[in-house]
Amino acid sequence: MKQEAKSGTGTPATLWDRTRQLASQEILETALRLFTEQGYDETPIAQIAREAGVSQRTLFRYFGTKEDLLGSDQHRFAQVLTDTVGAQPADVGVWDALRAGFTAVLALHDSREQALQRFRLLHTTASLRAGYLEKQLRLQENLLPLVEARMGAAVGGADPRARAVIATACACLDAASMTWVARDGEGDIIDLYDECVAAVRG
Repeated sequence: MKQEAKSGTGTPATLWDRTRQLASQEILETALRLFTEQGYDETPIAQIAREAGVSQRTLFRYFGTKEDLLGSDQHRFAQVLTDTVGAQPADVGVWDALRAGFTAVLALHDSREQALQRFRLLHTTASLRAGYLEKQLRLQENLLPLVEARMGAAVGGADPRARAVIATACACLDAASMTWVARDGEGDIIDLYDECVAAVRG
């Protein structure tokens, strides 16, 4: 899933960019390993920094909070989702547009194993779960105007159908990722998502 490093402008990354990216990746991989071995709440930032070979100050330059070690890409994920949904042709139905968005977001994970670690921690750690649900509600609001336009619904949240579709799609993705974790990463999340959508739409 990894591609050649690029800068924020899409040009080839400089040596400094690549060094920063490698350091960030090392911190992230160390954090995920320790969270998986010890538990998220039981793992102190000081230990992550020490085992990643950096100072706590350096760690916080890359990741603003402990939660960011799992969800540092949330803004990027949200941007890719809304951009992808918005870029779908006008004749693409709302369910297919949302599916395309979710597929694009899932492809952002660096590896299948990293995705499994993240989802497992997310679904088994109460504090992370609460934060995730809060972010998901904000994401649904971001999607609302895109879905309203695609459905020809009244704008501004005045039509319940758009909210219902978004909430149902997000719930299906949630159910799919939970099932994927329960199966220890067997299969593909998007295939499980399709099963969930078929169940609720059928």
